[in-house]
Amino acid sequence: MSAPAPITVIGAGLAGSEVAYQLARLGHRVVLREQKPLKRSPAHQSNDIAELVCSNSLRSDNPESAIGMLHAELRRVGSVILHAADANRVPAGDALAVERAGFSAEVRRGLEATGRIEFVAGEVAEIPPGDVVFATGPLTSEALTQALAKHTGEKLYFYDAIAPIVAGDSIDRSIAFRASRYGKGEGDDYLNLPLTKDEYERFVNEVRNGQKVTPHAFEEPKYFEGCLPIEVMAERGDRVLAFGPMKPVGLTDPRTGRWPHAVVQLRMEDRDGTAWNLVGFQTRLTWPEQKRIFGMLPGLQNAEWVRMGQIHRNTFLDSPRLLARDLSLVAEPRLFFAGQITGVEGYVESTACGYLTALAVHARRTGTSFTPPPGTTALGALHRHVTGEAHPPGAPYQPTNVVFALFPPVEGRMNKAQKRQAYAARGRLDFDAWAVHAPHPVAAQPLRPGAAPAPAPPP
Repeated sequence: MSAPAPITVIGAGLAGSEVAYQLARLGHRVVLREQKPLKRSPAHQSNDIAELVCSNSLRSDNPESAIGMLHAELRRVGSVILHAADANRVPAGDALAVERAGFSAEVRRGLEATGRIEFVAGEVAEIPPGDVVFATGPLTSEALTQALAKHTGEKLYFYDAIAPIVAGDSIDRSIAFRASRYGKGEGDDYLNLPLTKDEYERFVNEVRNGQKVTPHAFEEPKYFEGCLPIEVMAERGDRVLAFGPMKPVGLTDPRTGRWPHAVVQLRMEDRDGTAWNLVGFQTRLTWPEQKRIFGMLPGLQNAEWVRMGQIHRNTFLDSPRLLARDLSLVAEPRLFFAGQITGVEGYVESTACGYLTALAVHARRTGTSFTPPPGTTALGALHRHVTGEAHPPGAPYQPTNVVFALFPPVEGRMNKAQKRQAYAARGRLDFDAWAVHAPHPVAAQPLRPGAAPAPAPPP
């Protein structure tokens, strides 16, 4: 009897890498197809798999936050992405920030160590035969989008933006001061640029009046509320930035002993501090305008820019309408979807969706039932979002991070901190109950660097 055909996974970002790894761990052969290094999307800067655009892309590691719950659950199920992140962690308060090149290299080592994944470079323009997982992200190529449109019909889209990065040795350290908000983490994980009232108001005015990159005439701008460009925030009111990414609370300027009027925080992009990201400064300003306006900020007057901010189109499916419960396409069940193309927002959420899709494909291949974790867990809450269970009937489908609004509500009257604790405690109990029946060993310890994963028991 011939061996089953391999499963094709298109896209080697975080979702695709997690899908491929988990399927290989479950005993399946995988062909992982990635257009890099032969072609890159507008958001990509390197030829690495599992590329991150920001060192802090994995966000808070607080186990009583929704995203921290997701980190913990992914560690429990042996996620190659969370393993690589933990192995390449850099200081960032309670955030899970990583050294990006080392992170990508560790993901590749994990995939290669399975011995069941074949890497194939080059753009995929047509849908391959057999079982296929689309993990092509929010920038699916035009050719593949057209091929998918034969089965999915109309696509939805919104705009996303990434923040600029500045060279560490070009920051004026006589102005910038090291501190974390209220001393969290190591207490000095960020560089902070303090602004007076006059400096802040001048900056806001320049941002409003600066030249922007405009979308094509046929594309209506749609922004994800959790990642708004700074100029959109500036247009909403004089103090919006000061209550958003430029809020000064908990940051005492050692030169004055007081909180500044506003602050720009810079976060390390690498372990050595050679590059720093302007936190929350996603923008659609043109590159010359970014250099001019950001160069007005105290401490950046001689800045050397490693990367300028940019904006790009994100494409995603109307998943509640198009996808079945097992994340396969209703109109073509051999096609599965994972990551941001399903309407989850964020790298960790994409990883989580990749894990769920791997379980679904495994269930299809083995003739077993696909049973995601319960909706009270972070993994299950994301599944509730993608399937539409977490949303009011008829509500328009929009991308989202993992947030407690996706979870079934906890019972009883309690304050915000107590609610977070209740969500986390309930989620841990329900995840433990689900894990007993998971189709693979739930990891108690992270995978060692370069080690092969333990295969799942036979179905």
